[in-house]
Amino acid sequence: MQRILSGIQPSGVPTLGNYLGAIRNWVALQRDHECLFCVVDLHAITVWQDPATLRSATRELAASFIACGIDPKAQVLFHQSAVPAHVRLGWIFNCVARLGWLNRMTQFKDKAGKDREQVSAGLYVYPNLMAADIHAYHATRVPVGDDQRQHLELANDIGQKFNHDFGVEFFPVIEPLILGPAARVMSLRDGTRKMSKSDPSDQSRINLTDDADTIALKIRRARTDPDALPHEPQGLEGRAEARNLVGIMAALLDQDVAAVLREQGGKGFGAFKEELAALLVEKLGPIAAETRRLLADPGTLDAILRDGAARAAAIADPIVAEAERLVGFLKV
Repeated sequence: MQRILSGIQPSGVPTLGNYLGAIRNWVALQRDHECLFCVVDLHAITVWQDPATLRSATRELAASFIACGIDPKAQVLFHQSAVPAHVRLGWIFNCVARLGWLNRMTQFKDKAGKDREQVSAGLYVYPNLMAADIHAYHATRVPVGDDQRQHLELANDIGQKFNHDFGVEFFPVIEPLILGPAARVMSLRDGTRKMSKSDPSDQSRINLTDDADTIALKIRRARTDPDALPHEPQGLEGRAEARNLVGIMAALLDQDVAAVLREQGGKGFGAFKEELAALLVEKLGPIAAETRRLLADPGTLDAILRDGAARAAAIADPIVAEAERLVGFLKV
């Protein structure tokens, strides 16, 4: 059974994009993989976070994972900062990775923009810690979106350079898993941009905790164009917002876009949006209700995270201790 690790930052309420692009697929992977699911709070502080908000968001994300179907008894659910092995291996990887490798990371360039000199060093070395997150568990498969594929390639480069430098075959090769029919759910306000928890406009996304009225209002307000829906996928070319909404419906129904358009083609967006909103409420309503139930009992939620951290550490600590021994750290 292959070991899988994946995580999401607690930088806001999980969105429909997180659910369709990641969490829903994680639930399916539980059937035939050993899984570790991580709330990556260390990565979150690469940009400043209000401490109280970060603690709250960490619990909220963990509750959402469970509400979506992650089983914290069968699998390992934990928050990253509770397992020091991540930071220990992350520092070693800071010393293994080359500056030239990090300079090629396109996501850093996108996030830093013109203020490159003002961003945190943590944002720059973020990919090294991501590599440590995976290699600390000798995970061999990682579900990622296309935007993280470059980081995964770097994680393999780091692992293989470590192996070469110390003459060992210690860190295994990691395989990316690109899963799901809606790996990239786009903003409701701009169909060319990915739906994001950190977008300043709450109208740009569907949050997993949104109630029925909020979901319906956001879908009604979602940007579209004046033309009716086409009967075939080719008719969505150049229509980013229409393609996004049709893709969301297809993912929720576990159908392809062509099947949705055979049913919906010719309709105006008014009628289509009403159907899409009703479908979203049907699928997300139970998740929101269960999330609220879990958050009402923070003691139990914290106990789940403590147990997960202990189980994660039991896997990671021996692996990282061996990496430290290979580096030459004195163990007394």
